[in-house]
Amino acid sequence: MEMKLSKHDIFLIAGILSVSVLLFVAGFFAMRGGGVSVVVTVDGKTYGTYALDENQTVTISTSYGTNILVIEDGCVRMQEADCPDHYCVGQGAVQKLHQTIICLPHKLVVEVTGEGAGETENQMPDAVAY
Repeated sequence: MEMKLSKHDIFLIAGILSVSVLLFVAGFFAMRGGGVSVVVTVDGKTYGTYALDENQTVTISTSYGTNILVIEDGCVRMQEADCPDHYCVGQGAVQKLHQTIICLPHKLVVEVTGEGAGETENQMPDAVAY
């Protein structure tokens, strides 16, 4: 049994594909931008916020262990960790919005954010409509 598509079916399929491609492209460009700062949390609590445009080495010492974080040339990477698996060191450098480095044994999360000094997420818009 052969199935034929009507003109309306073709327009519907083309519309759905067009919207899908537009959403994909918009998402790609939204994630492409670099972040402004790095927020370090340990066990869900903010440990510190550091600017990405300032080269620095941050030693994070907690009851779970010690990690050495390097911020250099707008990127952040975990240089050293005394955890048993060192997966956080192997994750490499991140710089784009919402990229993370995670050290599970130390309950540590490093996230690139768009927040600057003195800004909080509550001050940032939830959405932008055009």
